[in-house]
Amino acid sequence: MEYPRPHFDRSHSWSSLNGDWGFRAGTEQDYDRTITVPFAWETPASGIEAHWLPEAWYRRTFTVPAGWAGQRVVIQFGAVHHEATVWVNDVEVAGHRGGYTPFEADITDALRSEGDQEVVVRVSAPLDKRELAHGKQRSIPRDDFDGVCFTPSSGIWQSVWLEARPATYLAGLKLRPSDGLDAIEVEARVSGTAEHLDGATLVLSLRGTGLSVEVPVVNGLAETVIPVAEPRLWSPGDPHLYHVDATLTSADGTDTVAAYTGLRRIEVIGEDLYLNGSRLFVRGVLDQGYWPLTGITPPDDAALRRDIELAAKAGYNLVRKHLKLEDPRFVHHADVLGMLVWAEPAATGRFSADSVAAFEEQIAPMVERDGNSPAIIIWGLYNEEWGLDWDIPGDPAKQAAAARAYDLLKALDPSRPAVDNSGWTHVKTDLLDWHYYDESAASWGRTVAALLNGEQDDFPVKLGPDFVVRKKLAGAPGQPLRGLPNLNSEYGTGFTSVERGWQLRWQTQELRRHDRVAGYVYTELYDIEHESAGLLDFERRAKDLAGVDPADVNATTTLVLDVVPVAPGRDLLSESREVSVPVRVSHHGGEPVNGHLHTAWTPVFGPAPASPGVQGPWIEAKPFLLSTATEVRAELPDGWTSGRLHLALVSDGAVVARSAVDVDTFTGFVIGDNR
Repeated sequence: MEYPRPHFDRSHSWSSLNGDWGFRAGTEQDYDRTITVPFAWETPASGIEAHWLPEAWYRRTFTVPAGWAGQRVVIQFGAVHHEATVWVNDVEVAGHRGGYTPFEADITDALRSEGDQEVVVRVSAPLDKRELAHGKQRSIPRDDFDGVCFTPSSGIWQSVWLEARPATYLAGLKLRPSDGLDAIEVEARVSGTAEHLDGATLVLSLRGTGLSVEVPVVNGLAETVIPVAEPRLWSPGDPHLYHVDATLTSADGTDTVAAYTGLRRIEVIGEDLYLNGSRLFVRGVLDQGYWPLTGITPPDDAALRRDIELAAKAGYNLVRKHLKLEDPRFVHHADVLGMLVWAEPAATGRFSADSVAAFEEQIAPMVERDGNSPAIIIWGLYNEEWGLDWDIPGDPAKQAAAARAYDLLKALDPSRPAVDNSGWTHVKTDLLDWHYYDESAASWGRTVAALLNGEQDDFPVKLGPDFVVRKKLAGAPGQPLRGLPNLNSEYGTGFTSVERGWQLRWQTQELRRHDRVAGYVYTELYDIEHESAGLLDFERRAKDLAGVDPADVNATTTLVLDVVPVAPGRDLLSESREVSVPVRVSHHGGEPVNGHLHTAWTPVFGPAPASPGVQGPWIEAKPFLLSTATEVRAELPDGWTSGRLHLALVSDGAVVARSAVDVDTFTGFVIGDNR
């Protein structure tokens, strides 16, 4: 079994409490049912499948390993939705509010001297979640955004485990790369016996180098810098990690914790993002962290890794974990695999003093738990004014809430860009992101262009079946509309999978057309329950995207066609079998790219053939500058009235970019004829 907290690793001294627990609903008297922890009680995996249950109790027995004698014993909870009270041997040891944040309790003084110990957890999961941080879980009464919410996930939904540590112990280990990316800045927090704190010493070892640094503890804090010889920077192409072993010695004994980070820098410079001094274009995908039988808990550790691998296979370099503090092992796998992450807390539903407080209570634990991760390059906060009643511009109190969340986050971590309210009506942000959905390829292209060239600063947003409003990019005076990186951080339409593949190709193309765009986040990687917006289905199986390969759409080098497509299967209407397509290149590599454009025909919706086809004109592009257009001419094969024209850029013998256009000569019918 994998240790649940890889960024603060005490796995040399832990014991899992996952597995079977006794379970009873709040109105029941006996623990006559068994629940499997850590799966929410609504899920089949839990063995309970109870819905709209406002309260339940958990109970199990455990033994303390004999080797822990003389140590303090601590119980750890990864996350419990929503409010938990914990007793050990009838002694209350902990209370915690917040369904996505971890908590712990020292249970040593509640333990019996020998034999079995008993732990009981009471969980309150209110049906009315509107003032709670609940993310995409449904509420009764419902949220305004209920139509995009899913089955609630209540109870213990992340791991529970025991750890042993001395009375004076490491409470936190913050690792950050130095400004020069040639050292690791360390801040260790020490808690415990007051008279032993200042006499404690901390030894930090950079694993695999033989380098150790001894640091005194002063007022519960130890700070130093560990130099790194010949530093190897972390990046998606080389996700190298530096592991630090921390050994704290005091009169109470020795505590050892392992942590890691990567040497990397993420910067906002003007309208661009830079990673380690090189221009970064974000090719992101939304991942909401739900599974068919297990809800918001992954079925196993491999499922977290597989989702990252599936995103990478589709050409994405970033995953936006949406409205959820995901299991920390997801962040760990992203660190190891080199997948960039946009992380954000769970949303509330309605605006009130209590809901703002509930939202803000997540910020410090989020940074504390995941801040060492090199993969996380963007912190998100509010989303689309959820919890702010879709009314930031109309209420100074809501503007203040968004700005305060930003300030709280940046005070804890100024090293990463933060987004105050993703989607629109920004108040105080490092990235100017926007969410825009449009079924029309023509109006999509026009609106994207108008937003980027400054012709308009608002766009239509469908908040309900018959409720469309225009949302502005800025929601308060003083928030600039220019000079910050622009990202479309939600897009993607189409009712069928064929339509979604078609929109994916053409809408992403229009984002690549504009050099001012710093990136995008497609919605979304996989379906969830009723929401069929994914490239994959809920079980992570591939859909029929009608010959569209997302890896081509999201490649470092892509082709941009000067075509306004009409409809799936009929991108380009032609009066003859001869067609002419202006082709441009969008390239986000470090060096220029050039080569010949090639053409090949298949039937409409056909996948790209193995051979790139007939060699055509030469084209070249510089990094992050859309190339000029090159005309590509082709003729439908004899007897064909329609077909898919595949276009490929071949450079040094390799295909580096692909696109396609479905051509229809509309022979045999009259446009507008309804017969």
